[in-house]
Amino acid sequence: MSRDTSTRRGRATLGRVTARLPVFPLGTVLFPGLVLPLHIFEERYRALVRHLVGLPEGAPREFGVVAIQAGWEVALGAGRAGGDVTLHEVGCTAELRQVTELADGGFDIVTVGRRRFRIAEVDEGTAPYLTAEVEWLPEPAATDEVADLLAARVISVFRQYLSLVRPDPQEISEQLPEDPTVLSHLVAATAALTVADRQRLLAIDDTAARLRAELRLLNRETALLRHVRAVPVPLNELAGPPAPN
Repeated sequence: MSRDTSTRRGRATLGRVTARLPVFPLGTVLFPGLVLPLHIFEERYRALVRHLVGLPEGAPREFGVVAIQAGWEVALGAGRAGGDVTLHEVGCTAELRQVTELADGGFDIVTVGRRRFRIAEVDEGTAPYLTAEVEWLPEPAATDEVADLLAARVISVFRQYLSLVRPDPQEISEQLPEDPTVLSHLVAATAALTVADRQRLLAIDDTAARLRAELRLLNRETALLRHVRAVPVPLNELAGPPAPN
């Protein structure tokens, strides 16, 4: 198991607030405030759920979700995350909200993203599942005028984007949050972006900077969607079922 090579494993955390967290590698990026349902079938993560459920009342039931940077096919084929899998450096904690135990011993759980963190060091041997020493990343306590102005622009462009990808975007548009930080997380999680794009957005500490980056991405995606819609579809592509991915 390795991390993003942009930082050194086990680097000093002087002056930072740190904690040790269980870590769940996934092929997706979780953002604060967003819901993430999971089906838990692997024994090591069944043990993690049992550990969280067994914590005293009032104790935080959360674990770290970290996107896999490389080696996902290896992990998927083996039914586990380990070995040659490389994790991104920045992740988000998932707070356990609902647990359904299944007849085969697995679990269906519902989690909500809570806090961003940066991995300082991964530990593969202390617990049945991965754990990591993490640094909590700052979240803005209040937004400024620049973030408010950018949020209004992002909402406008995001509505245009939704009109191209959703049959009825009005319902979603009306529910867009006004808080710039919450909006930035929602847009990052909802737009059809690559894991790499989402990971870069998650790693940005400043709300205004994240909104600026989202404006660039949304403008890019909107332009691509409009171009694709303007290109006629060849008849041979309509003749049969779509090819598998």
